[in-house]
Amino acid sequence: MSRLESVFKQKNHKALIAYITMGYPSIEATLKVVPLLADCGCDIVELGIPFSDPMADGATIQRASFKALETGVTTALCLNIARKISKITAVPLVFMTYFNPIYQYGLEKFCHDCVASGIDGLIIPELPPEEGDELGKLASKSGVDMIYLLAPTSNEERIKLVAGKSRGFIYLVSIAGVTGARTELPPDLGKFIDKVKKIAKQPVCVGFGISTPEQAAQVAKTADGVIIGSKLIQLMETDDAALTATQLFIRNTRKALDDIK
Repeated sequence: MSRLESVFKQKNHKALIAYITMGYPSIEATLKVVPLLADCGCDIVELGIPFSDPMADGATIQRASFKALETGVTTALCLNIARKISKITAVPLVFMTYFNPIYQYGLEKFCHDCVASGIDGLIIPELPPEEGDELGKLASKSGVDMIYLLAPTSNEERIKLVAGKSRGFIYLVSIAGVTGARTELPPDLGKFIDKVKKIAKQPVCVGFGISTPEQAAQVAKTADGVIIGSKLIQLMETDDAALTATQLFIRNTRKALDDIK
């Protein structure tokens, strides 16, 4: 059982997954915030490797990626940062990146270095399961879970394909579009989650658009976990040195998930 899988074995527990862009607003902030997120109740932290063409990301994460790139954040540096993080917190870590940086780095070398840096899983938004076998085999051999995205427009055949390839959990995208905090989520999201859970054996976690504890709880009534990113980046951009607002948001979201009956 992988460390990601073990998160979902906790009885009556909904997983809280946080996303941050590595190196934004600074490397020091990344090293500081991950342990804080874990202490406040996050079960998994998703580390975004900045990329110049982040096609699945909305304006908030795109801006964070561009600024991180401007300050010299590279794939190699992200691996080094992850290694430091894994030494100061036990929370499972997942890289969110795109295929091009991995290809340029070298697929096998990247998987090997992910393990050395304490990375438990990979999320690559533009890599469909039909084209992920080479990297998937290398990741599996290294003990790294490949996590595939599932769009809300997916039919039963597509759900079965993603369920057959994804490890750790399935990343269910709440809306057809890009990431970003939203005031409302699709009214039929719960029905789609139920449809996926009837087919897939893996846990189902929902991301894209979740920006309040109330939304997280609403989604987690049917899903196994929620993923929050843009909202956290927005908080970090204006937060104080102690990241007080970020910590409060995560604690409130954790409580909302724990209060689900």
